Amino acid sequence: MADIRKIRVCELITELEPAGAERVVYELATRLDKERFDVQVIGLQGGRVADWLEKAGVKVTNLGVRGKWDVGKLFKLTDILREENLDIVHTHMFHGDLAGRIAARLAAVPHVVHTVHVAEGRFRPWQFAFARFAGDFCEKIICVSESVRDYHSRRSGLPKSSYEVIENGVDLNAFTRDENRRRELRQEWGIENGEVLVASVGRLNKQKGIDTLIGAMSHLGARGNPVNIVIAGEGPRRFVVENFISHGEGGKHCRLLGFTRDVQGLLSAADILAMPSNWEGFGLAATEAMAVGLPVIATRVPGLRDVVKDGETGILIDRKDVVGLAEAIHQLSEDADMRQKLGQAGRRRVAEKYSIESNIAIHEQLYQKIVKQTD
Repeated sequence: MADIRKIRVCELITELEPAGAERVVYELATRLDKERFDVQVIGLQGGRVADWLEKAGVKVTNLGVRGKWDVGKLFKLTDILREENLDIVHTHMFHGDLAGRIAARLAAVPHVVHTVHVAEGRFRPWQFAFARFAGDFCEKIICVSESVRDYHSRRSGLPKSSYEVIENGVDLNAFTRDENRRRELRQEWGIENGEVLVASVGRLNKQKGIDTLIGAMSHLGARGNPVNIVIAGEGPRRFVVENFISHGEGGKHCRLLGFTRDVQGLLSAADILAMPSNWEGFGLAATEAMAVGLPVIATRVPGLRDVVKDGETGILIDRKDVVGLAEAIHQLSEDADMRQKLGQAGRRRVAEKYSIESNIAIHEQLYQKIVKQTD
């Protein structure tokens, strides 16, 4: 029997520092069936995820793009795509998509798909204009949630037939509560049995609503109801957390971890996840927390409102609602039965709807369908 030719895929992304889109690229590159797919990753810029990919045996190229006028790297990218004789270039994030679509066209790569990971909350009209005018350079736009698809279609003017929704996935085996790690971390952080611990996982930037979170914690402290919180992440708004820790009674109950890879351990130690994002696309941290069995307090924005069901797996609040977030944290902190009920429902929802196995299988089917259309 003749060997089946592998489909050669390049996952191309703007950068490879740890975040949601980069996690998706990592999962695709390491989990796609190696008997059917030959996968490599290209980043316009590098990052820690590149090291993780290389350790997993994935070929990674860091173009080292220095800025938007580093046009020479576009020609280098074109040369790489041509030399690799690729079947599909799968682009992620705007700048990766911008460079990837153009380079793939110049290199005569037969197929290009793009994933939209976020319902962009900043003023970026050129991103939607590019999606519209370069539509012929891309066969399918993947969106990580139905809300993202609706948002992007409305802003770009592209028909919904241009899109396919493939929701992100979580490895339930990797995100099961670890009771031993829970005891270890809570002891290390000085959290007594019976005390409630809120967790926040994500970049410390405007998108993730860190100012809203710190405002809510300050509000609870001022009311005499301080709550323990642990914050994992790095970013330009780190100083907001540091100022909170340095000043006021509430800050004594806050621990800033910076970046951590032990997300499972952190979530195992916690009792609630707070995710007051100003905009999102999916919310991997929310799904991972639900997998561990935590109730999630999140904002009613595209992506998060798809994942977190208000009153069923968590509590949804309005964007930038400091008092609403504080009230939700206080409500769950005082009601262990509600925390357990929401957490159990959340894990069931992840198992039924957001498994990583399903996510990978759907990507594989899409890649095969696209390539076979021209075989």
